[in-house]
Amino acid sequence: MASELYNTIDALSREKGIDPQIVVSAVEDAIVMATRKYYKTQENLRAELDKETGKINAFAVKTVVETPEQVEDPLLQITLEDARKLDPNLEVGGELRTPKVTEGILGRIAAQLAKQVIFQKVREAERDTVYNEYIGRVNEVVNATVKRVEGPDVIFDIGKAEARMPRKEQSRLESFAIGERVRVVIARVEKASKGPGVVVSRAVPDLVQHLFQTEVPEIYDGTVVIRAIAREAGERTKIAVMSKDKDVDAVGACVGMKGMRVQSIIRELHGEKIDIIEYHEDAVTFAEKALQPAKVSKVTVVDSGGKHLEVVVDDSQLSLAIGKKGQNVRLAAKLLGWKIDIKSEEEKRQEVEQQMSAMVTQTATPLESVPGLGEGLVEKLNAAGVSTVEALADMTPEQLEAIEGIGPKTVEKISLAVNNYFASLEQGAAVEGAVEGEVAVEGEAAVAEPSEPGTEDITAEVPAATEEGTVEADALAGENERQAEASGEQPELEAESTSETRE
Repeated sequence: MASELYNTIDALSREKGIDPQIVVSAVEDAIVMATRKYYKTQENLRAELDKETGKINAFAVKTVVETPEQVEDPLLQITLEDARKLDPNLEVGGELRTPKVTEGILGRIAAQLAKQVIFQKVREAERDTVYNEYIGRVNEVVNATVKRVEGPDVIFDIGKAEARMPRKEQSRLESFAIGERVRVVIARVEKASKGPGVVVSRAVPDLVQHLFQTEVPEIYDGTVVIRAIAREAGERTKIAVMSKDKDVDAVGACVGMKGMRVQSIIRELHGEKIDIIEYHEDAVTFAEKALQPAKVSKVTVVDSGGKHLEVVVDDSQLSLAIGKKGQNVRLAAKLLGWKIDIKSEEEKRQEVEQQMSAMVTQTATPLESVPGLGEGLVEKLNAAGVSTVEALADMTPEQLEAIEGIGPKTVEKISLAVNNYFASLEQGAAVEGAVEGEVAVEGEAAVAEPSEPGTEDITAEVPAATEEGTVEADALAGENERQAEASGEQPELEAESTSETRE
C-alpha cells in the first residue's frame, strides 16, 4: 500500500497534469540539497523515496576502482579492496552506498530549501507540459473564459493553462466581462524565461472561417469551399467562396434564408461587416467581384507575373471603390493576392492624353521621308515652318491653302501622300497614323484606344497607298499642264511637284 506522502504526490501530479515521477524526482533532489547543506560535504549524494513507507533515504555514493593509483578524488571513488571490507559483493565499476542519517537532523532551514526546490521543479514540469500541449494546437479555435483584465491585455482560462490576449489581437468593437465565455484562436505559444505563454486572438481570419464552418453546413461537409479571407478586425471582412456543386449557390448558402446564417456570425463578431464574394479563377472577374459594392468599368492586367492590376471606375464610384481610408481596395488586394491600382475614368482619360501628347512630341519625322511629296513642295512647306510629317498631319485644309503656292488640288495630294505614309507603318502605328491623318483632313482631335470598339472602322477610313492612286495623280497633273499651256498661265505647284515625282 502506498504511503501517505506518495498519495499526496500523486494527487498533486494529477492536479498539475504532470508525471508523478517528476514530482518524486523533485522531492529526492530537494532532500539531497538539504542533506548536503546540513553535512557541508561535496560527496556524491543520492536520495530515494520508499513508496510503501514514505521514508526518504539519503546515501553517499562512491565508484569502485581497482587500484589506489586510479583514485582521483577520495570523496567520489574508493578502491576495490576497501569497498569489499564494507560490501564483499562489490566489483570494479560498481557503487558503494553509505547511508546518511536525515531523520530528526534536518531543521527548518533545510526543510524550507527542500520546499523551494520542489516548487521550482514542479513549475518547470508544468511549463513543459503546457508547451507540449498547445504548441501543436496553434490556429485552433477553443472556448475560453475571461479570468481577469491586466491593463490592455485580457487573461483567459483555456483549461490546462491561462492564455493572454494582447490589445493588437482584439477587435475594437469588443469588450469583455469577467466570467464571459468566448471563442478564441490560439495564435502562438511563446517559450519565455518565465515559462511558456499561450497567446490567443479574436482578430485573425481563422476565427471567421471557423464561424462559417459552424454556421454553414455546406462548408462543413465540403460542398462549399472557402478559398480566401481578408480581414481587418472590427471593421470589415471579405470572404471568397466557391461551390463544388453546380446546383448549390455558394454565396446564398453562406448568407442563409433572410440572412440568418451571416447575421449570426455578425452578432458573434459584435457587428463587424462581412462581404461574401463568389470566387473566380480569372483574376479580372474576381477583382470586379472583390471591389463590390463599387461598380467597376474596366479591369486591365498590367503585369501578370508581378500580379499587378489596373482598375478603372466611374468618377462617382471612385470613393466607394477605395473605401474608408482605403479599406475596400486594401482588403480586395489581400483577397486576390494582387496589387491593385484604382483610377477614375477622368484620370485615365488624362493619362491617355498625356501619353499621346508625349508620343507626338517625341516623334519628329522629316518631310523628306514621305515619298509622295516633291522637292519643290517640301521647300514650300519648310519655308512656311512645316518641317515634320506630324506637324503637316495636324494642319487643316484651310491652313494648308493659306501657304503661298498651294491650292486645293495640292492639298488633296498632300493628304493622299501623308495617308499613304502612315498606312505603310506597322499595324499599331498605322492605327495612330490613321487617327492623325483624319485629324489633318477634318480638323478635329480624335483619341482611340487599340482595344476599344471601332478601331477597325478608323483603320478602314484611311485610304490605302496604291499604284492606281498615283496614276490618277499623274493624270491630273498632266491635265493641269495642258490647260496652263493653252491659257498661257503657269501651272500650279502640284503639277510641278508631280512632274518631279514622276521623274
